[in-house]
Amino acid sequence: MNKPYIIGIAGGSGSGKTFFLKRFLDHFSADEVCLVSQDDYYFPVAHNMTPEENKLYDFDKPSTINAEQFEKDIKTLIAGEVIYKEEYTFNNPNIVPQMLEIKPAPILIIEGLFIFHFKPIEELLDMRIFIDADEAVALERRLKRDLQERGYSHDDVMYKWENHVVPAYKEFLLPYRNGCHKVIINNANAAEGIQAVTDEISQELRDKLFS
Repeated sequence: MNKPYIIGIAGGSGSGKTFFLKRFLDHFSADEVCLVSQDDYYFPVAHNMTPEENKLYDFDKPSTINAEQFEKDIKTLIAGEVIYKEEYTFNNPNIVPQMLEIKPAPILIIEGLFIFHFKPIEELLDMRIFIDADEAVALERRLKRDLQERGYSHDDVMYKWENHVVPAYKEFLLPYRNGCHKVIINNANAAEGIQAVTDEISQELRDKLFS
């Protein structure tokens, strides 16, 4: 197959990147697009940690990601081959991880916090999309997610936010914002705005790749 069109999508915690991705992927069939998530490349360390160690461990650093395997798997997909990867379960020992089968497709989406920071990966991208939100909005979303869905305490969430999340955003993501092809400000909690943006970008891609 021909080289896929590669889109990099990054955004800080609470920016609404996951919601954007879901809406974006809805525009394509399974054989038109594939997704590789940086989250599935964390080095497995959490299973040996106490709750206190987990709180203090900084997952918001590039060194926590197996960038070498991440890049290798991306290049395997570019070469037209299938990859198999165990999903990341967000440090939840009660979830049995699934084995992901990711098949090559004409559009390859790579998403994650550090995808612009990892230069060998950044250089592969044909389009860079940056999802952003005001800090207060992002924190509110992070609190809601981590308290309700992941079982963290309020103190744990705030500790990670102030000591890990915000510093990582400023060092490893924000510097690449102005170099992106599209910057999407996502402060509203209504779906209509993101839907309109994904409609526009997906149509642009269809005109470019499938017409």
